[in-house]
Amino acid sequence: MRLVRSDEQLIIALKQGDERAFVELVERHQTLMLRVARRYVGTAAVAEEVVQETWLGVLSGLDRFEGRASLKTWIFRILTNRAITRAEREGRVVPFSSLAGDDDAPAVDPDRFRPEGEQWAGGWRQFPPSWDELPEERLLARETLALLGEAIAALPSRQHVVILMRDIEGWSSDEVCQALEISEANQRVLLHRARSKVRRVLESYLEPEPVVM
Repeated sequence: MRLVRSDEQLIIALKQGDERAFVELVERHQTLMLRVARRYVGTAAVAEEVVQETWLGVLSGLDRFEGRASLKTWIFRILTNRAITRAEREGRVVPFSSLAGDDDAPAVDPDRFRPEGEQWAGGWRQFPPSWDELPEERLLARETLALLGEAIAALPSRQHVVILMRDIEGWSSDEVCQALEISEANQRVLLHRARSKVRRVLESYLEPEPVVM
């Protein structure tokens, strides 16, 4: 079983020209890098070019890495900057740090809340259904997981990247903010919107009729 090296060990090895260290780094991050780059640029081929440019930037910039962020977030910051530059060239990009134009739709259907003038205005009219009683086999069924993947893939780019990093890759909110150079507030809003949309899709499939109060 191969030992997993720490950031510090990898950086030392890379500076010493250890090709195995570079292969290890690529194995850790290449798949996610391609997925993130693809959300910015027009084709998979261009995303691959962006990732290749990122690796060149990582190798040439090792001496400037100060360790104030993790090696992972530093790599993805280089990636997103290069992807944005490439996307700007294609006329595709909206600044990631801006929420404008991403999606102004409410995260939860307003009809699920009591309107002004009613008792408990602003409270739930329709509670989100609980999935606690659903068989685990149904939640983990291939069809359900496929639907989940489709719902995430259909998200706007910024929401897709944030939920991908947070909920699929297990990054912390701080790591996401550092990698994407966004504020904690922006990260929180993007994640909330993404999770709400994915939940809506699954809700329609698992429990078509919400509980009406």
